[in-house]
Amino acid sequence: MRLRHLITATTLVLVTASAGTVWALRTEGSPEETAEMFLTAWGRQDYTAMRALTVKPPDDFERWYRRFRTDLKLTGATFRVLGDARDGEPVTVGFRAALEGPVDWAYEGSLKLVEHERTWRVKWSPAAVHPRLGTGLRIKTALVKAERAPILAADGTRIDTPATPGSVQQLVEGLTQTYASRLTGTASARVDLVKGTQKVATLATATAKAGRELRTTIDLDVHRAAASALEAVDKPASLVVLRPSTGEILAVVNKPGGFNRALLGHYPPGSTFKVITASALVADGMTADERVSCPAEQNIGGFAFHNAGFKDYGTLPFSTAFAHSCNTTFGALTVDRLGGQRLAALAGSFGFGAPVQPGVPAVRAEFPAPKDDTDLASASIGQGRVLASPLNMATVAAAIADGSWRPPRLVAASLLPEAEPRKLEPEILRALRTLMPAVVVEGTASAVSFPSGTAGKTGTAEFGSGKEPPSHAWFIGYRGDLAFSIVVEGGGAGSTVAAPIASRFLTGLPQR
Repeated sequence: MRLRHLITATTLVLVTASAGTVWALRTEGSPEETAEMFLTAWGRQDYTAMRALTVKPPDDFERWYRRFRTDLKLTGATFRVLGDARDGEPVTVGFRAALEGPVDWAYEGSLKLVEHERTWRVKWSPAAVHPRLGTGLRIKTALVKAERAPILAADGTRIDTPATPGSVQQLVEGLTQTYASRLTGTASARVDLVKGTQKVATLATATAKAGRELRTTIDLDVHRAAASALEAVDKPASLVVLRPSTGEILAVVNKPGGFNRALLGHYPPGSTFKVITASALVADGMTADERVSCPAEQNIGGFAFHNAGFKDYGTLPFSTAFAHSCNTTFGALTVDRLGGQRLAALAGSFGFGAPVQPGVPAVRAEFPAPKDDTDLASASIGQGRVLASPLNMATVAAAIADGSWRPPRLVAASLLPEAEPRKLEPEILRALRTLMPAVVVEGTASAVSFPSGTAGKTGTAEFGSGKEPPSHAWFIGYRGDLAFSIVVEGGGAGSTVAAPIASRFLTGLPQR
């Protein structure tokens, strides 16, 4: 039995020999204890302590360990002694290394220990780092970049290519950021023993996890029809198309490119907001045939509101006032019958104030609490401080078409935060499904030829200041299971600018 493995302090030992009795100093500690201290210091990257436990460490001692960690791109490492020391000269103590990084792997190595100045110390060589290391050799992690999975249109066509239309590429950029981890997966990696630039051996590998494709709701046929409808427009414009029954975004077209005004643009929605105001009035008891007043101009809260072209329609049914987009009617009725809280509640049921998370960045529609009667009357006709994007207003039209307001989505619902559809009251649906078709038959958009079954609402949203401020042209509508929203920045009247774009879009759709 070798007593030196069991003695843990410097002691005097009595040795009896034929020549007599001899007192001798014995070695402090044990090889296992020194190995344990060395490995513990290695785990906490305390290279100074490791050097102190080593016999005549080389000048580049620390460099070996720092380079080992850097070459392997380690994020963590633990080391432990394996079993008892094996006798011999020097004594061998085994250890196990468990490494974390691009490749999680483990290996077994050993430390050589010798008696030095009555203590146990590591007799170092590169093999103390890894048994296969030696002069001129290094162990490195090699990364093989994961190939990104494709982004697809609804029909499976790849849309993340240079040939993809610019408006779709805007969506692809947003999707690439939102779903980066899904698309990219994880890279494959190898741990190689190398000499210079030559690989000597592969010591460990990590299998790549492939990215998963992302299928969008984009319908390329619908997109092409929308893009074609905007071709002749010489002002900044956008067109958004939804499927009302699901909330799927079928097309998003911006002209020119650069800024995704369809999802990120904030505009006063003008008279397209009257869909919401009318919903609130109907929900509170107004009927389509109720007689209302529509003077050319009306003072509300000290401010003179007027109809487009200062037209005076006298007394007429509410449905006709909606069809002709009477500002004076809606402003007065909202102040007299609704109030700010009620209109805000109905706006909320159409998504105003709620986050919009279709899978790419998008702004929420805003309906600030009205400060006074003038502010409320302005809000009722989509002016003042009310703001919305074309996407926001497309969901309003879609809600009337389907019967429920649904959050818009560009990807599978399972990839988005849970959101329940908001069912509209039957009275609202009955009324608005009468009011909106009247706009294209006898109202502000009646001069435009639409396919049968089209319903909509024009909007002319003033911005800026002056006696005749500039205005954005709007049109929102639906036909069958298709809803859409159009804005032309500074375009003028919705009836003469945006409505014809809607007509071109609908007539340009492929027959299915």
